[in-house]
Amino acid sequence: MDATDRRILAELQRDGRLSLTELADRVQLSLSPTHRRLRALETSGAITGYRAVIDPDAVGLGFTALVFVTMDQANRATVPAFDEAVAEIPEVIQALRLFGDPDYLLRVAVADLTAYQRLWDEKLSALPGARRVASTLVMKTIVDERPLPLV
Repeated sequence: MDATDRRILAELQRDGRLSLTELADRVQLSLSPTHRRLRALETSGAITGYRAVIDPDAVGLGFTALVFVTMDQANRATVPAFDEAVAEIPEVIQALRLFGDPDYLLRVAVADLTAYQRLWDEKLSALPGARRVASTLVMKTIVDERPLPLV
């Protein structure tokens, strides 16, 4: 990956809806090399997809909680079962497995405190292998969905 590939990625992170012509103009290449590089970045997995970034408040999901999970035992049986269970919960918008304690950090988006309590009672408290599930509520998001620092 060279500097031009990184410029292509940086531009697409800023605006994933750029036309090929606009992208070529911004990275100062002609259409054919830009298209070739773009396809190579997609094929290699450097670009994993394209999506719209949604304002959670606009769709009624502005209540965010961070959930810290400590496993009873993190072994070959419990970790995959936990991972699969978390992946099935649509309100979990990010799940990170960590080194140290806690074992996992989950970011959850729901409508309000009542919805969070219901999610906690019905799903989060029943996660397989979890010994301790603790949460904190997000007061304000300072940085979110920041592009990777490529250039």
